[in-house]
Amino acid sequence: MARSSTAGANIQPPGGAAVGREDAKSQVLAAIGELVDAGKAEFRHGPKGETELRLLSGEVFVLGEVAVTRVA
Repeated sequence: MARSSTAGANIQPPGGAAVGREDAKSQVLAAIGELVDAGKAEFRHGPKGETELRLLSGEVFVLGEVAVTRVA
């Protein structure tokens, strides 16, 4: 099954104003950066070159171009 294009898509959070895809991505990356700066998470490159976000609480996420996937 093919995915529909999300280029130029708007994201509407519950009770909030629509946010453009690139703006939403910037906001997520800023929040992740705050976790790293606060010492609550760290970035790491996985064995296949993917970017992993590891939280000190044990969760591991792979940061993709359009998605964040929890792997542990």
